[in-house]
Amino acid sequence: GQLDTTCHAFVGETVVLPCTTTPPGELALSKSMLYWQIGTKQLVHFFQNGQDSLEGQDEKFHNRTSLFPDQMKHGNLSLKISNVQLGDDAEYSCIYRQTESHQTKKSTIKLNVSAAPRIEEPPSPSEQNQIPSGSPMDVPSLAVLPLSFLLLVPLGLWHL
Repeated sequence: GQLDTTCHAFVGETVVLPCTTTPPGELALSKSMLYWQIGTKQLVHFFQNGQDSLEGQDEKFHNRTSLFPDQMKHGNLSLKISNVQLGDDAEYSCIYRQTESHQTKKSTIKLNVSAAPRIEEPPSPSEQNQIPSGSPMDVPSLAVLPLSFLLLVPLGLWHL
């Protein structure tokens, strides 16, 4: 199958993998099944008969996935994954099946996970040499460093 969309997330973030069905009108959730899975064997989230059914869920997703129950009947079948891990990087399938009509809809979402961006920069060697060791000047010079570091952080974030 082809990809319908690609999502990006950093480790530790919460990401929503989008999946919607298009027919207007309300979905009969009590007569339908929704699978979120990786490949054919790894079950990420399963919903049937109007409720979550997570017995067969892959352990690494335990307590980290959720749907949007109040929006599902209007066709929003998106999956929320919290505390994203590098191992979550995969192609996810959203498979919606109506029990009575046996209509099946499937979409594929690729999740790209990156390690969290680091803003901390080690101090340059020249800064370290300016602090005299063992002199009474230790205290004031050390107090200046954290302040400049605190100013760097918001500025670094601003440019992202």
